[in-house]
Amino acid sequence: MALAIPQLHAHEHTDEHLMQRYAKGDSQAFEQLYLKHKGALYRYFVRQLGDKQLAEDLYQETWGRVIRAAVNYEVSAKFSTWLYRIAHNLLIDHVRSVKPVDLVGHDEGDAGLDAFAGKEQDKPDVQWQAAQKGLLLKACIGLLPQVQKEAFILNIEMGFTAAVISDIAGVTLEATKSRIRYAYQSLKDCVNAKWQEAGHE
Repeated sequence: MALAIPQLHAHEHTDEHLMQRYAKGDSQAFEQLYLKHKGALYRYFVRQLGDKQLAEDLYQETWGRVIRAAVNYEVSAKFSTWLYRIAHNLLIDHVRSVKPVDLVGHDEGDAGLDAFAGKEQDKPDVQWQAAQKGLLLKACIGLLPQVQKEAFILNIEMGFTAAVISDIAGVTLEATKSRIRYAYQSLKDCVNAKWQEAGHE
């Protein structure tokens, strides 16, 4: 009778283990991490800055800091939380150093925002309405205070829970929940107001 082979090495495929392997000199482990997180991390910056060149600069600097911190990396939190904490700190540094450009990128990968705007309808006129509201939503996101904008994007785009977002941003869980709640309410009010301003019912 064939014996079942126990899966002893499943943990070796976790982000945390890959980072530990990279710290010991395994460049392929870093490549796996990079490929897994590059798209979402880049969108995180583009969504909040609206400037692709600046987003690219901060994105590259985030990975640069990951590389420099590798030798001292300790599994005290999930790798993704640690990665976005680095990204968050870079973003905050940038926001403090210059007046932020409150635009939102209009590139590919809008699935999260489209879902929020309600693009699941199948009637042509309803689809058009949802598409228009999706554009208004992007404009309204640009008007949010920075802390609310980040909390909303991490929640709707990245799928992070309020607990993870509070860890990334270094604030309390209650403060994070408030930021997300205010962001959702502000966006709803903003989209509705702009919709009416455009002469729609």
